[in-house]
Amino acid sequence: MGKIVMDDFRSLKCLDRFQFLFKRFGIDYADLRKILQLKLTMDQRRVPTIFNMNGAKKKEGNQFLKSLWLYGLYGLILIPFLFFGDHYMLQMSLMFGIMMFFLMTSMISDFTSVLLDVRDKNIIGTKPVSKKTISAAKMVHVSIYMSLLTGAFLAIPFIVMIVTKGVLFSLLFLGLLLLNVIFIIALTALVYIVTLTFFNGERLKDIINYVQILLSVGIVVGYQLLARSFEVVDLTVSYTFSWWHLLLPPIWFGAPFEWLLGQNMSGGIIILSLAAFIVPVISIILYARLMPAFERNLEKLLSHSGTNKKKMFRPDNLFARFVCFDREERAFFRFASLMMKKEREFKLKVYPVLGMAFIFPFIFLFNSFSDGSFSEVGQGKTYLTIYFSSIMIPSIIHMLKYSENYNGAWILRATPIEDPISLHRGTIKAFLVKLYLPIFMVLSVVFTVIFSVRIIPDLITVFLAACLHTIISYKLLNDETYPFSQSFEFAQDTNTGVNILLMLFAGLFALIHFLVLSISFGIYVYLGILLLVTVVSWLVVFRKTGGSRGEKQA
Repeated sequence: MGKIVMDDFRSLKCLDRFQFLFKRFGIDYADLRKILQLKLTMDQRRVPTIFNMNGAKKKEGNQFLKSLWLYGLYGLILIPFLFFGDHYMLQMSLMFGIMMFFLMTSMISDFTSVLLDVRDKNIIGTKPVSKKTISAAKMVHVSIYMSLLTGAFLAIPFIVMIVTKGVLFSLLFLGLLLLNVIFIIALTALVYIVTLTFFNGERLKDIINYVQILLSVGIVVGYQLLARSFEVVDLTVSYTFSWWHLLLPPIWFGAPFEWLLGQNMSGGIIILSLAAFIVPVISIILYARLMPAFERNLEKLLSHSGTNKKKMFRPDNLFARFVCFDREERAFFRFASLMMKKEREFKLKVYPVLGMAFIFPFIFLFNSFSDGSFSEVGQGKTYLTIYFSSIMIPSIIHMLKYSENYNGAWILRATPIEDPISLHRGTIKAFLVKLYLPIFMVLSVVFTVIFSVRIIPDLITVFLAACLHTIISYKLLNDETYPFSQSFEFAQDTNTGVNILLMLFAGLFALIHFLVLSISFGIYVYLGILLLVTVVSWLVVFRKTGGSRGEKQA
């Protein structure tokens, strides 16, 4: 049997120069290097999320390295912030905010599987290799890729920074960038450590899924808070420290520039600057201390224990009886509801979008409070921002085609279904009832409190518009494909242009709604027309068929 030859990667040759540091901390560097060499060789098969987002096909070689040019292209958006003059606090907080967004989303999407990899324990852990070495290999493995990613993302902006800001500014940026990357890696790992401590088995896998979703949504919310930390009056930027700024890491890393280069010696700036230096160091020390317990708790991911008790009351059955009018449609409603509830890949791709749909109406509503009092806003038409909750409809409808268990879709073709369209009707109703309606109801209650019951006809109109939007989206995106019958691998390969166009329909409905409000009783006329169009569209698109329908092969 021939000997397997692995590449001697450049990153490992660079790491060799620092092997004395690993040895000082009691890590077997020879074992560490061999583990990393094996992991980097295996990584050549992995396609990063950013390639999937751009419809790339699987090819030979390390696709992560081939994707770095895309990160370099995205990094160009940082360059305009370097020309904000001497507003160090604003420009660097925004730059670090954008960097943290890209780096943390990449950390969540591409490297969570590395942090939560249980194969090390099962394969390497049975060999005479210390746990400290295995843990160090995992952290260095992630750090290598995060360094490459960060380097690609910042290569061109850093050259521009040297030319426009000088060497001292650039060196300070490099130092803070190192701390920023350490903080991102350690923070993500600590979140998973805490999660692993309190949950077990299948429940743990769900919690980790929700943590990834919350991190994605939290990044967007953080952007809004970051923007509200500064006041711009007559093109003059001012910053006033508030205690809650300590919860915004991008501001920490912008503060040292204001302190050291802007000569701002205020107490708030100094506190934020110290946080930029101290918190990353504390986080990496905590990670190192908790790593042994983390590795032990990873065994929980191998557990499939769970309660299989039969529930006496199932809401899905009640909803199915209420919104579905025949036996087959009710069965497919329950089937689609279970798929949306159980499939982790589906939830990871869809729930962040739902989070955005819930948050965006509030973000734009809160913007109006800065321009007027609560009573003034309550008398206006800002409630139309609720249409932002409908922007997510096309992307989620598109995702209804995909499943982790798509290979099982053959049973849908083999089953003697009297009306194949009932599968589509049940799936659409499950989407509206299980995903869209809960968000819309919460938004409606809050908006009714703010704008009074006068907007109830408007809310009914918005819901009917969302139903019509759903029907149109399903007709254009999923009409010829069984739900949950294709692999997620192809989720980003098609219909991108149609998706974007359909997202604009939410704006079109909002514009029509705004225009009819200027006509006496216009909202009631529009509501009636919309109801008629929605019902007719439903009957036309989902009309019953007498036999098998020609579906595309998944």
